[in-house]
Amino acid sequence: MTGWTWEYEGYEPADERLRESLCTLGNGYFATRGALPECTADDIHYPGTYVAGCYNRLTSDVAGRQVENEDMVNVPNWLPLRFRLRGGPWLTPDTAPLIEHRMALLLASGTLERRTRYDLGEGRVLAVHQQRVVHMADPHLAALRTEFTAEGFFGELEVEASLDGGVTNAGVPRYRDLDGHHLIHVQAGTATPETVWLRCRTRTSDVRIGMAARLTSDGLVTVRNKNRRTTQHTVLALTDGRARTVDKVIALYTSRDPAISDPLHAAVDRVGRAPGFDDLLTSHCTVWDQLWRRAALEVAGESGRILRLHLFHVLQTLSPHTADLDVGVPARGLHGEAYRGHVFWDELFVLPFLNLHFPEVSRALLRYRHRRLEKACTSARAAGRRGALFPWQSGSDGREETQQLHLNPRSGRWLPDHSHLQYHVGSAIAYNVWQYCEASGDMEFRHTKGAEMLLQIARFWADAAEYDDGLGRYRITGVVGPDEYHDAYPGASVPGLDDNAYTNVTAAWVLMRALELIDALPEPRRRELAERTGLDVTELELWQEVSRTLYVPFHSGVISQFDGYGELAELPWNEYRRRYGDIRRLDRILEAEGDTVNRYQASKQADVLMLGYLFAPAELRGLFDRLSVPLDDETWHRTVDYYLHRTSHGSTLSGLVHGWVLARARRAEAWTFCQEALQGDIADVQGGTTGEGIHLGAMAGTLDLVQRGLTGLETRDGAVWLDPVPLPELSAYGFGLRYQGHWGVRLHLEHGHLDISVPFSDAPPIDLRLPDRTVVLKPGESTRLKLPD
Repeated sequence: MTGWTWEYEGYEPADERLRESLCTLGNGYFATRGALPECTADDIHYPGTYVAGCYNRLTSDVAGRQVENEDMVNVPNWLPLRFRLRGGPWLTPDTAPLIEHRMALLLASGTLERRTRYDLGEGRVLAVHQQRVVHMADPHLAALRTEFTAEGFFGELEVEASLDGGVTNAGVPRYRDLDGHHLIHVQAGTATPETVWLRCRTRTSDVRIGMAARLTSDGLVTVRNKNRRTTQHTVLALTDGRARTVDKVIALYTSRDPAISDPLHAAVDRVGRAPGFDDLLTSHCTVWDQLWRRAALEVAGESGRILRLHLFHVLQTLSPHTADLDVGVPARGLHGEAYRGHVFWDELFVLPFLNLHFPEVSRALLRYRHRRLEKACTSARAAGRRGALFPWQSGSDGREETQQLHLNPRSGRWLPDHSHLQYHVGSAIAYNVWQYCEASGDMEFRHTKGAEMLLQIARFWADAAEYDDGLGRYRITGVVGPDEYHDAYPGASVPGLDDNAYTNVTAAWVLMRALELIDALPEPRRRELAERTGLDVTELELWQEVSRTLYVPFHSGVISQFDGYGELAELPWNEYRRRYGDIRRLDRILEAEGDTVNRYQASKQADVLMLGYLFAPAELRGLFDRLSVPLDDETWHRTVDYYLHRTSHGSTLSGLVHGWVLARARRAEAWTFCQEALQGDIADVQGGTTGEGIHLGAMAGTLDLVQRGLTGLETRDGAVWLDPVPLPELSAYGFGLRYQGHWGVRLHLEHGHLDISVPFSDAPPIDLRLPDRTVVLKPGESTRLKLPD
């Protein structure tokens, strides 16, 4: 690992899935895993390609039940390019000895470079050098250049390049009992001797896919179309020490794309007009340079290198091209098939970073949710509620995609899945609406789509809350919180928990913000909204009441994760660590033993402490004051300590949240958790899960930890608020941001000073608020602020 290069040396079959995920290339429209082109899908390799928003629904027979699942589709594989000495065996790292093998992900240019030297025996060596791009300037193009050099011999090399439509979704072992055959009507053909095509469609969603490839070679190119694939064949005359080059350029379209009549025609036309590899690389690198200038963080050392890798993968999944698409935030990126490519609440950890660099992308991701608002309202009505109930897992059309069953790999048993009761996803959407509007100043979105979503989410919470005469407060029952380990009370016949603190407090926040927004709307727009939704004064009065009287349970002087949490048994943590070592997935361990985590005070990830992640200390105290529940620093710190010792960190998001919270609550331990968040994917701390797709929320969250967490940066009330937290392990860092029409505002913190510069423009001055002063900076001005110790 160097500053701008992520490099793997040597060939390790056991590590290939992880490397393929981390070497994925994408452009926000589609992405391809970093598999070797000469290798096919097997237990070692998985060369998947995924188009953002391309889903298909299939029904499988699982444990005697018919189970329906929607998956992000593994589309035809454009990578295949294999080679052999004429008449000899095809060469792969699994079948031929290697002298050298190196994979290098070049972050600055967004390219994957591979160097391999095959030992052919008798002093003969074949050197293979490849460069791969998934084009960032034109989202429909990708290219692969392969240079072959003979060392110590002359001879002929056969090269075959294919488009393979015989792929399935088989990248996650625990899903292999499910039907993964999503592609049908695969047809292949030839446009010219250099250009071939392949088309197909998805089985139930009927998305048509068109792909075309152009092969450029020193030798004659011939074509064979057979068995769901098209193959181009060429023979290279190798001479000792001289490189021979084969370039493969592909174009990919689907029927979901705008401004086309047919995806196959678009693909053939585009690949025919595409320039050569060198020109494609130049334009690709230009766009990557622009992206880095806009979004890069300036952090020294290993942490900075990992953050750069995280940013690279965020930008490959959610680039400016995403602004033109109807897609959400896939929890595992476009890097694999884990979670079936579904959209969870991970946008809660992603959009705050994007808001300050690519607000147009944030807006598009929120529009994905708004387009599914009507479906969310239908789901709420089906549950007997008003307002909008957004799904915990979302895919193509906004229905609930959470599976009915999930497999415990330890026990081999299929178990009921109740995670659809995580209704707090609605609060996450509302939070992102608010944060986006505050950062971007997008009043049009705030007054229209944002207001509509916020109103319906608030309406759901007000209707879900039921008044308890004994408590004199409103309660929200039958839910599952962010923890996910607990989905029912011990021995209960029905799932769900009562008064999850995170759910109730964020519901109160949504109601409060919805009231503020409605009050601030221009009168004509407020009237339109009331007429369209039936909103009246009586309902607003209920919102006020509920937002001030939702119940927050406590026990032993700390906030309870949910009502009754303090009555659960204590887990013998040391015993389980001694017996199992890694107990991150404690739920699976206990179920395999015939026990259940529902009986214990044990959490998978931050739940109550998520409140300290979303809300700055002053805002969190204000929320509790509004609820007439005292929350002083001592109580909060006690709560942090309590859950710190009862969390197994079975999610990559957990270390991130704990690091963020501890940076303000107990600084000395913060860096340990920050490091865990940074290492989450590169070290595959979840034990093999990264090979199924990176954890996008955790990657974006680490970027936001530097951008907002350590700086205390908030955008609210028309100002930028800053309250930096000095961490000795990260004493200097900087970044640029985009704020309400200002491009390239620079912040740099070092040695107790904060430098801020605002580039010249015609935008109004920026109002900067620090705990002890207010500074107004006009475009073209800079300042250095001394920070308190």
